[in-house]
Amino acid sequence: METFTRVRVAGAVVGLLAATAGFALSATTTHAEEPPPVAAQQTARPMEDLGRGVVAVRSSSTSVLVGWRLLGLDPSGIGFNVYRSTAGGAWTKLNGSVLTGGTNFTDSTANLAQSNAYRVTAVLNGAEQQPSTAFTLSANHAEEPVVRLPLRAGGPVKFTWTGDLDGDGEYDYVVDRQTSPQSIEAYKSDGTFLWEVDLGPNSTNQDNIEPGSATIDVGHWDGVTVYDFNSDGFAEVALKIADGVTFGDGQTWTHADDDRQWVAILDGRTGALRNYAGIPQNYLADGPVAVHFGVGHLDGTRPSLVASMKNRKDNGDFNMMIGAWTWSGQNLTQQWVWHRGATDAPDGHNIRIADVDGDGTDEIAHIGFVLNGDGTMRYNLASQGIIHGDRFHIADMDPANPGLEGYGVQQNNPSGLREYYYDAATGQMIWKHTLSGTADVGRGMAGDVDPRFPGMEVWSFDGLYNAAQNKLTEPDTSLRPWPQLGLWWDGDVSMELLNAGKIEEWDPLNPTPTGSLPRIESTWNYGAVTAAQSGPTLVGDLFGDWREEAVYTNAAYDQLIVFTTDKPSSTRLYTLAHNPNYRNGMCVKGYMQSHHVDYYLGAGMTTPPAPRITY
Repeated sequence: METFTRVRVAGAVVGLLAATAGFALSATTTHAEEPPPVAAQQTARPMEDLGRGVVAVRSSSTSVLVGWRLLGLDPSGIGFNVYRSTAGGAWTKLNGSVLTGGTNFTDSTANLAQSNAYRVTAVLNGAEQQPSTAFTLSANHAEEPVVRLPLRAGGPVKFTWTGDLDGDGEYDYVVDRQTSPQSIEAYKSDGTFLWEVDLGPNSTNQDNIEPGSATIDVGHWDGVTVYDFNSDGFAEVALKIADGVTFGDGQTWTHADDDRQWVAILDGRTGALRNYAGIPQNYLADGPVAVHFGVGHLDGTRPSLVASMKNRKDNGDFNMMIGAWTWSGQNLTQQWVWHRGATDAPDGHNIRIADVDGDGTDEIAHIGFVLNGDGTMRYNLASQGIIHGDRFHIADMDPANPGLEGYGVQQNNPSGLREYYYDAATGQMIWKHTLSGTADVGRGMAGDVDPRFPGMEVWSFDGLYNAAQNKLTEPDTSLRPWPQLGLWWDGDVSMELLNAGKIEEWDPLNPTPTGSLPRIESTWNYGAVTAAQSGPTLVGDLFGDWREEAVYTNAAYDQLIVFTTDKPSSTRLYTLAHNPNYRNGMCVKGYMQSHHVDYYLGAGMTTPPAPRITY
């Protein structure tokens, strides 16, 4: 018998605003970007009603950098005032004229021996709006580009997920614990503990290829994601479950067959089970499946939970299926399931969910094929020689070419194919790089790191290429940057690099060996330890302005260390978390890769259009 709980929640979509957001860039634009095709009646998709996300870090011995969000639907004429309260005293405005540039401010007049709280007010048509939630920097705070949040004592953390669990407009956190058995824990944005789920005896098998039925976060598999699936303002937690899982309210899921699995929706505030749906049993004879979870608006209007699932046959081959579910607030409903069967459809170590053709609905991408939002095959790159590989990217890499492009790398392709670049909407191949022999190309990156050439660069281990021109711009493989993660950090729109705990910037005019790139920060100097594949537990635009945060733990695993920029910037962009493609990216794990927006973000960019969203 299964034990379960159903809880009725009355929800409403709030914050419907006209999409009149305006943005400004400090960089000089050099070319116009061709917009992707847009359906005439494209519906605005619901996204989180975020607050201002004010954050303050001590950026020098005498100054504080304060950052806040420009929201996706902020009107074009919006400005901001910044206020400070010292030691609980009166609020004092710090800026003279209304701030209309970058959404950050350097405070050089604070008494840093005392606590200082900061908040911002939006200014519309000369009138101040309600003040934001305040952020407090403690007295004599360390000079460091981090926000520290307490965790309960526990085991190692591999992944962190984020969503607004409590409905206050700010991102909260869910972390795993890589113990035996495993567990997940939820914390509010200030580190307040909310709940724990014990994954039970079926999470003790932590083999990275054939894990237990309740095991999460081993190898490239996850089995958890966080999103507001019914758009009521409170994020839910999606979790793969099996016999023996104990939820946040103390109830335990029981079933006689340890291999049976379900998709569960948990209340983000309590960890209680809200509802569940069975994972299809087509391949149950080969044991439980491992899962990649993701989120997309597959019909353009409702969030869907997406699961890419595999298990291994006795002969070493793999069964594979992809499914999608919607959560109404009461019912978890399966939309469809796609089975790979005998189809040659090359998968990889993660999924991407993005609107590849600009019509307002999301598609589901593996490294070698893309499914439409209804679960039908959109295109398959196997016919063009693509096989399994570790990493791929979908982004607007060439702003002169309408729409998005894809870039992927290959693992032991017998043809010698190592990396390839294609049209993300159609799968049409644009170029390939083939060398003699086969090789496991385990890393591949895409981002704008060389402003001398239009659009993004792509690179693995064979030199740095400008994607649009297929031009080898740095042929010396010892000088090109390491292909790990990108991170927008220092204030310009080119991408910085996050590699093995180092925030770096590659200089195309004065390249240095990959192992000695100019260092911006070393995360271990602030007590951080790396997690899976020497990376963070989460990267995303979590608070502050449009630049990204990277989340680590300390060595004792009792603190989240959230790295956030201490560099001022005049660039003004709406929060990346209100860009649909980017927000989808924040919901996936696998082999962790950089997230991308649906417009070109890099040197020479134009002002991006307002996102077609509603709160």
